[in-house]
Amino acid sequence: MRKTIVGVMGGCTASAEALDGAYHIGRLIAEHGWTLLNGGRPEGIMDASSRGAKEAGGTVIGVLFDDDRDNASEYLDYVLPTGLGSGRNIINVLSSDVVVACEGNGGTMSEIAMALRFERRVIVLGFDPGAAFLDRCGRGEWSLAATPDEAISQIKAFLESPKQ
Repeated sequence: MRKTIVGVMGGCTASAEALDGAYHIGRLIAEHGWTLLNGGRPEGIMDASSRGAKEAGGTVIGVLFDDDRDNASEYLDYVLPTGLGSGRNIINVLSSDVVVACEGNGGTMSEIAMALRFERRVIVLGFDPGAAFLDRCGRGEWSLAATPDEAISQIKAFLESPKQ
């Protein structure tokens, strides 16, 4: 049986609150037996979520922006150097069964837009990019979650629902 992959997207820089949320969502993803996928950098949301998942015994995949394996979080199990720059964002999105978007900038917003465009389920954790933006990105479903626990509840409900 194929394992569920939960993509956690977010910026290289983020507030302390967002980093704490990323760490906790990573832990919870691992505790549910799901695989965490992110951009693999050794900073920000990517590193925090990777650390949370790894410390909870989970599996972590990092899809790197560049082609340098050494520019990756130490908490990754699988390092995928792409050399694609921001083009790797489409790999992140299409490889994920569900996308959790944490605080970020343009790259994160592009991942949200692509995820919705390709009809992935998106949960926005701890911030609100606005319904006007989210509704125009595509036919994927989206929701907001104030806490990692709330995001996990939404992931579980999505995974347990009958597939369209």
